[in-house]
Amino acid sequence: MSGSVHDAAPSPGGRPAGLLEKLMAAIRPEFRAEVLTFEAADPVFGGQVCAVPGCHRVARCRQMCFGHHGRWRREGTPDLADFIATTPSDWNGRRQLASCKVPTCQYASSSKGMCERHHAQWKRSGEAGHASWMASAAPLRPPSPVPPICAIVYCALWCKGRAPFCSGHNGYWRQCLSRMSMQEFTALYEADRSDQEWIDLRNLPAQLRLEVQYVLQSRRDEERARLIPRYVQRTVNALADVGAASFLQHDEEYWAAFGTPAGGQRLSGRRAFVLDSYLRIEALALGHGWDQEYPRDIWRLRTLGIDTDRVAALRFTGITQSWLKQLAKRVSRWRLTTGTGPGSVLQMVSALTHLSGFLASAQITSLAGTDRELLERYLAELHRQYGDRDVRARHIGALGTFLSALRQLKLADDLPTTAMLFPEDYPRRPEPLPRAIAEQIMTQVEAPANLDRWDNPAYQLITLILIRCGLRITDAVRIGDDCIAFDADGSPYLHYYNHKMKRQALVPIDEELHALIKAQLQRNLDRWPAGIPVLFPRPTANLDGARPLSGRTYRGALRRWLERCEIRDEYGLPVHLTPHQWRHTLGTRLINRDVPQHVVQKILDHDSPGMTAHYARLHDTTVRRHWENARKVNIAGDTVTLDPAGQVADAAWAKQRLGRATQALPNGYCGLPIQQSCPHANSCLTCPMLITTAEFLPQHRAQHQQTLQIITAAEARGQTRLAEMNRQVADNLHNIITSLEADPGDNADRPEGTANAG
Repeated sequence: MSGSVHDAAPSPGGRPAGLLEKLMAAIRPEFRAEVLTFEAADPVFGGQVCAVPGCHRVARCRQMCFGHHGRWRREGTPDLADFIATTPSDWNGRRQLASCKVPTCQYASSSKGMCERHHAQWKRSGEAGHASWMASAAPLRPPSPVPPICAIVYCALWCKGRAPFCSGHNGYWRQCLSRMSMQEFTALYEADRSDQEWIDLRNLPAQLRLEVQYVLQSRRDEERARLIPRYVQRTVNALADVGAASFLQHDEEYWAAFGTPAGGQRLSGRRAFVLDSYLRIEALALGHGWDQEYPRDIWRLRTLGIDTDRVAALRFTGITQSWLKQLAKRVSRWRLTTGTGPGSVLQMVSALTHLSGFLASAQITSLAGTDRELLERYLAELHRQYGDRDVRARHIGALGTFLSALRQLKLADDLPTTAMLFPEDYPRRPEPLPRAIAEQIMTQVEAPANLDRWDNPAYQLITLILIRCGLRITDAVRIGDDCIAFDADGSPYLHYYNHKMKRQALVPIDEELHALIKAQLQRNLDRWPAGIPVLFPRPTANLDGARPLSGRTYRGALRRWLERCEIRDEYGLPVHLTPHQWRHTLGTRLINRDVPQHVVQKILDHDSPGMTAHYARLHDTTVRRHWENARKVNIAGDTVTLDPAGQVADAAWAKQRLGRATQALPNGYCGLPIQQSCPHANSCLTCPMLITTAEFLPQHRAQHQQTLQIITAAEARGQTRLAEMNRQVADNLHNIITSLEADPGDNADRPEGTANAG
């Protein structure tokens, strides 16, 4: 390795002392080379073999290597299967380049089938028909002496001028690998190395070259994501152009901008590669973890081993007071290490950043100045800025959490005892709107034809789990490979981890879902025979299969699937759904099927009945609306009226609910207050408190017919008392049936499920 490297003392933009020694100790000999070569079978830098028979290079585009993919495009993108089956494989280091079509000329073809020499002569001759011109005696004769043959082992063309290669190979050498010696370049074209790819690091400064070697070795050892040498080479060339001596010469923001050139153009993962390299070299030089991250004003959660699916960093830069910033960091670290989600901590940091601006305007210079009077002024300012918007409630809630943590951790002895928030300080939140999906939309979503439109069976299975099991998307995509459990009866359950509640959970599943999960597990085993720990592995950058699919990836796939299925709402507009709406839909469906609320709570794994009560509230609202709209009659056939907006409407509804729960009858409901005893012990059809609706007409008709038969038989046997008692029941039934049948809103003959509920 040429050049010298001198470690410098730590300085802004410099490299830390000891980094060179760490790099030299960490990099193995096979990655110390200045030109790194990789076999096609390499798990990180290689890949699947090109689909063209006889080609041994790595498939990079449409199942083909870069060379065959380029030829396919130049030929006008013909049918891919026909092209793969018919195209020759001899391009990749074995194919003879085309020669000039002028007889006796062995220079490489340049244009119009001629070499540069003959093409220039033909142009000077007036561009006559080139085919006839080439066959004539006009073209120049071969040079004397005859030029040497190209140094590439298989190439029989003449060298260009004093170059060791023909014009074709010489141009490629000068364009891509001009820093390689002739011997190194020709070695790449040997028959046993023609399927290799390489990364040339010789144009990098010595320190930066070691750093890139270390990064490439680390990526190879991890085997988590593929790296395409051609794209890495482009990034290496760009690094050489900027003249950086080390990744640590610049900060993270510099490398983020370097990876995304002006205009936002993304160059085949350059930004991801340089940012990843910067973090790796920084961790090697300075260490990683809380000791390294805590002093920073921007915490990178990835370096702390914290899930960064949605929140990549916590920024304390907007908190201008040093004392408040330090308290914010202490509380944030405590909350993160106790398992609080990054999103909640981010909300607290955002609220404290907003508070910091208010404290600066109020000229508060210490925690001792944050008394109750100041908090009331701040609450008034929040109300002025945000009104009743949700952001106001989030800021107040986060501030309350922060104040409680300060006292709990004993971090603020000088915090005034009056600095606290009361329940009245929090804005009243309106009842949340229903989030369940309308059944006419669910009918489209669950249609087998639409479910079959998923282009990935894993995404289809996630959809069914969300619909039938009510999991949160965060939990669904992280289901483990041991996700099936059975009870004593052999019934299957889906086993998963409830990340919000931080506990294991089970939910019953049907046999169809069980079979689909087993099929997904088998697909995983087919790709990773050694097994993987997740049910839904990430489709890219996941060579070992250990990384789960992200919720963001599924949401994007869901959006595209809805567009393909053309699912519309009742107004004919395209539907936008979120995965969490299916959780609300399942809860609402179960409640409306009269599943007890505590059972729904168990299925959804809610922490308290109050979390499930929202679904029960929706059900109660629906039932009450139908009850208010239904025509109610008593045993005399008289209509029982109730003003839904009247003063006693809520109380009457509560009484009716009690009646349904404790005195429900097969053909109506009791209107007697629950505290009062019933004087009609014989039959509710002789009770003046009976209230019934048209939904019970079939029962009334059947009972009326049976009662008439009882009366006829009693009279025939001379049982006058029995006939008299049942005659009153028959008369009451006759009155009820006549009144309900005369109702213009009669719906007794409608299909089941459409009648008004009492």
